[in-house]
Amino acid sequence: MPYLFRSLLLVLVTAQVVGVCAQKRQKWEFERNLPVYADSLLKDLTYPMAWGQSDIADFGVWRRVARQKVFDCMLTPPPPAGNCDVRVLCEEQRDGYKARKIEVRLSRYYTVPAYVLIPDGKGPFPAVNLLHDHGAHLFIGKEKMIQPLACEDSLVRADAQQWAGQLYGGQFLGDYLARHGYVVFSADAPMWGERGQKEGPRRDRYDMIAGNMMMYGIDLSAYMTYDDISGTEFLATMPEVDASRIGCAGCSMGAYRAWMLSALSDRIKAGAAVCWMVTTDEQMSFKYPRTENGGFANCFPGLRRWMDYPHVASMACPKAMLFINGTQDKLFPVPGVEKAFRIMRDTWQSQGAADRLETELWDMPHSCPLRAQERILSFLEARLK
Repeated sequence: MPYLFRSLLLVLVTAQVVGVCAQKRQKWEFERNLPVYADSLLKDLTYPMAWGQSDIADFGVWRRVARQKVFDCMLTPPPPAGNCDVRVLCEEQRDGYKARKIEVRLSRYYTVPAYVLIPDGKGPFPAVNLLHDHGAHLFIGKEKMIQPLACEDSLVRADAQQWAGQLYGGQFLGDYLARHGYVVFSADAPMWGERGQKEGPRRDRYDMIAGNMMMYGIDLSAYMTYDDISGTEFLATMPEVDASRIGCAGCSMGAYRAWMLSALSDRIKAGAAVCWMVTTDEQMSFKYPRTENGGFANCFPGLRRWMDYPHVASMACPKAMLFINGTQDKLFPVPGVEKAFRIMRDTWQSQGAADRLETELWDMPHSCPLRAQERILSFLEARLK
């Protein structure tokens, strides 16, 4: 009887849960993952701080004021480390370069696991801060960009190899750049790789943790950007690096990180972004069955009331920038990509730097295939070497 009772109870509870999930009211205010008044919200976004729309006529002054507005929206920054304590965890020789796993203190709160690749020969070398993607896959971070060292767990190495095959044509972009003479740095972003959860990576926990962080006055996405800035500052201190020739690159969320870093750090001289650029009116509307709505991974509270994505990216002007998006990319509608590209081209043109901005639409899905990696390399060779 006890067994039958437990079985009956389980059936009743299951039916109850299914019933709750199926419950719907006759009136609602949210559909899919947007408010039903999304179109009205979009009409009210006037972007008063955008270049050409603000009343600041001097570009240098505008960039300084606009950058501070972005930092204001990023909430409380992590306290600085004081000094970049670095610990080398393991090292191995590869074909034409050394690979190191390190821990570097980027804040008083935490150290950050990272990989560094250093070409053989006499430096200093040009360098790239290589920024990993999101992919709703949090088990690995830096290992998406650089082939894991032998000291890593076999599960990590296998997972990284699979991810490289899925999104990067089977090639690790960092190792590819190192073979061509670049020092490459890649670190885990908060919630990825060795900066994840003790309980194991769960995508549905990211938003919950980001919300909890806001209770401390902290924006999790902003911490990612602050760490990217600090990581670049560390890269500039390496004796093997020519601090006047530092670039950044990434795909997907890594692309978002690349143009954000280019906009906010004077250390960056050139940035390459593959598959992350759009305008909010296309991104956050009901016009498409699926878009990259961003969520907490690229959300600074209140920033859209001042500037759109391409306006923020335009703070990188007159630096050399490369943007590639795919016409088959379901996350970023082509009309939004084209609008964003026009906005940025107008900005670079206004500063007499049109030849330093390259915007390209390729016939490809959301990915960074080998030919895109070759394009990144040729761009960096032209702008950093």
